[in-house]
Amino acid sequence: MKLVSTFALALAMTITATTGATAQDTFAETGVPGPEQDPYIWLEEARSPEALDWVAKENERTLAAFEADPRFAQLKAEALAIFDSEDRIPFVSFRPDGLYNFWQDKANPKGLLRRTSLESYRTDKPEWEIILDVDALARAEGKEWVYQGSTCLPPALNKCMIALSDGGEDATIMREFDTATKQFVEGGFVLDAKSQGGVQWIDADTLMVGRSFGEGTLTESEYPFTSRVWKRGTDIADAPEIFRGEPTDVWAGASLLRDNTGTTHARTAFRAISFHESLYFVEKEGEWLALDIPKKASPYGIVDGHLLYSTDEDWTTGGQTFPADSLIAVDLEEWKTDPNGAKKTLVWAPGERQTKQGGAITGNALFVTLLDNVVGKVLEFNFAKEGDAGEWVSRQVALPDNATLGIAASSDETDQIMFTVSDFLHPTTLYYADGTGAPAALKTSPAYFDPAGMEVEQHQATSADGTKIPYFIVKPKGMVVDGTTATLLTGYGGFQVPRLPGYLGSTGKLWVEKGGAYVLANLRGGGEFGPNWHQTAIRENKQRTWDDFIAVGEDLVQRGFTSPQHLGIQGGSQGGLLVGTFFTQRPDLLNAAIVQIPLFDMLRYHLIGRGASWIGEYGDPRIPEQRAWIEAYSPYQKIVAGVDYPTPFLWASTADDRTHPAHARKGAARLKELGQTYYYFEDTTGGHSGGVDNDQRAKLQALQFIYLMQRLMDQHRE
Repeated sequence: MKLVSTFALALAMTITATTGATAQDTFAETGVPGPEQDPYIWLEEARSPEALDWVAKENERTLAAFEADPRFAQLKAEALAIFDSEDRIPFVSFRPDGLYNFWQDKANPKGLLRRTSLESYRTDKPEWEIILDVDALARAEGKEWVYQGSTCLPPALNKCMIALSDGGEDATIMREFDTATKQFVEGGFVLDAKSQGGVQWIDADTLMVGRSFGEGTLTESEYPFTSRVWKRGTDIADAPEIFRGEPTDVWAGASLLRDNTGTTHARTAFRAISFHESLYFVEKEGEWLALDIPKKASPYGIVDGHLLYSTDEDWTTGGQTFPADSLIAVDLEEWKTDPNGAKKTLVWAPGERQTKQGGAITGNALFVTLLDNVVGKVLEFNFAKEGDAGEWVSRQVALPDNATLGIAASSDETDQIMFTVSDFLHPTTLYYADGTGAPAALKTSPAYFDPAGMEVEQHQATSADGTKIPYFIVKPKGMVVDGTTATLLTGYGGFQVPRLPGYLGSTGKLWVEKGGAYVLANLRGGGEFGPNWHQTAIRENKQRTWDDFIAVGEDLVQRGFTSPQHLGIQGGSQGGLLVGTFFTQRPDLLNAAIVQIPLFDMLRYHLIGRGASWIGEYGDPRIPEQRAWIEAYSPYQKIVAGVDYPTPFLWASTADDRTHPAHARKGAARLKELGQTYYYFEDTTGGHSGGVDNDQRAKLQALQFIYLMQRLMDQHRE
């Protein structure tokens, strides 16, 4: 059994379609800007002829400025060679009939779903059997299909619902596929209306479906809040509803609680009442019983006959208090009898500067990745039974020190598991273990740049409230500390997502190898030091994230690593908002700012894309007190006349149905109105993560690094 996903992870993975915001909420009624206050609301219609004409003109200007640079072709070719590299690690998942991999390269830009054996995978050149050719499917159907994964029936995992999006949207259609015949099932299950949400297999002829079922089945955030049980051969419209949340929820749905054998132990459900808070339920005697757990706690998985919970806040129950970030266990059979009365036992609690990250459950153990002062560790947990009692025991898995560690794959049936080991300068290595000994290196990615002349240091900046903010700098060895080094600073600082050292790949080749320095900041709002590191910088305290990022920029200048003339920043999504707040609050400290697929207009963000789902992170601009927090930093409103901004480069994707291209478009339009210099580019496909194939991804990389070179290496700011 894989870990029961947290709501935030599920939300990040499955997002529904949007048609852009409306301007029905007037400024007088809600305090939210309408057409009279905002002349660029028309850019919120993603594919209107007027908006697309505006995009085409902006793209033409930006491409002319960057593609004409004599370095552009070389940078794109270098990036494409990395993305298309035949000897990069083909990461896999374990299934009973082999190891599965999804692969994209020059010959297969949309990708191949393929499988091989473990014996073959151990070789330098595995023999792959093609299961699904997405390029061939797209050609046959005249669609820009993007493979978005599959949901399969355990334990055999050969009956699957394949998710496909058109052009990279998060919204998908789903079709039944048989991996044994390698064909879509004729007359099988089909969900052909694109939607956020997903399915689970109850049995070979029954699905649990949580998607859009038409009017009245989506929340304000455009997520489903109802679930149905759909029998083969019946119309989905006639499928009985088994769970219903509230339209005011962010998302809601039902699920199956399974162990690693595929056995179902209960039906569960959740209501996400905010991005970070959920109510959970278990079905008892045909009724939904509310689980008495904190709103920031959730089921984590089944291990050794126990159900585990994870909590992001302190949990006092049964006369004991479990600290935030703990793992807590209850006996599964006791829980099934009395879900709220079952005795709870501590499995693990974090030490100082520790937090758990990912995890996986194999046939016989739980593995959890930890961060210990931003350094990776992996622990293996087992329940050691002694008579009628027992205790949880753990051991640290023998993997390299001072690296970022991850779990790449795990088997539900056996003790097989794969780990990734990475840092800034050394290619990722894949380790394999089968329970009989220490993990051994199985594959290593090729080196894409020469690290011989580079070094990594960790420093701390002091934020506005005195908090120490760690950051890493990758720089040329022996770099003269005279402020002249072109430096790229990046971060995220939101949603409890950590930014960790990892192999720089194309950034190492296109930037650091050419003399630039790269800086990664570990900001509050992220997940580098656990739930409190996140929760101390949300909603009314979100400015702390922006202060942290600015503090790192100031520290880089004070130490002489760089200077405002040579400092640039970059970030995407929440990171795009991060960049937007930096360049509008401290434009004097920068000479370049890459604003990727951003949030930017925070007074209307709840109306654009999936914005309403993030009110738990930022607050609700319709509530006067909360609007005051947001208005103090919203970058779109902070672009004003009389300020010299550092010629930002904003880019987005037309197909991004998560943050929506309107944010970047409106930022560029406001800069243009004020006569400020800027660049804007919009990829017409690619969704929230940018290009859908390697050529598009390489182009986006080259555009950004040409911009940085022109701004930070070629000239000084006047």
